[in-house]
Amino acid sequence: MPAVPSRVIAELLWAWQEGDEGARDRLVPLVYEELRHLAHRYLRRERPGHALQTTDLVHETYLRLVGQDKVRWENRSHFFGVAAGLMRRILVDHARSLQRRKRGRGWHRVAFDEAAVVSREKATEILAVDEALRRLESLDARKSRVVELRFFGGLTVEETAQALGTSTATVARDWQAARGWLYHELGRG
Repeated sequence: MPAVPSRVIAELLWAWQEGDEGARDRLVPLVYEELRHLAHRYLRRERPGHALQTTDLVHETYLRLVGQDKVRWENRSHFFGVAAGLMRRILVDHARSLQRRKRGRGWHRVAFDEAAVVSREKATEILAVDEALRRLESLDARKSRVVELRFFGGLTVEETAQALGTSTATVARDWQAARGWLYHELGRG
C-alpha cells in the first residue's frame, strides 16, 4: 500500500485537533497502516515466534498516540516523530521486562543498522541502544533525536529534517556522527 500523502494526514490532524471527531475516524485507518508497516519493518528479521508481534507494537503505539490530547500536531512528520518516540519506549519497556526475567546475561555488540527487534535474545541490545542514546542526549540532544526518529521511527532524512525544523544536510551530518558515536559506545560494552 502506498504511503498516504503528507498533505492528507496533516489536514486530518489539524481538523482533529480543532475538534472534528470525524477527522480522527478518517485518520485512524490511514496512520494505522503506516504504523503497521513501520512496526513490521522493525520486527521482520526476528525469528518466528519472537516475543513481540507487529500487531502488539502497533496497537500499543496507536493507543498511546490517540491519548495525546494536548499535542498540537504540526504535520505528518511530527505525528510519526511522536510515534517513533512511543515505539522506542514500548520496545525498551518490553526489553526491560524480558531482562528482569533473565538477570545475569552480559552485554554484547549491537548491529546498529539492523531493524530494532524484540525477543529475549535482542532485549539486551535494545537496552544498550537506549542507554547509549540517553548518554548521547546529554551530549547532543538533536543527534539523539535524529537517531530516535530514523532508527525507531523509520523516518527518512527529509522527514526527520521537517520534524526537527532543520535542513536535510544537518540531519545527514548528525545521523552519520551519531552512528559513529553509538558504534563506539556500543562496542565498548
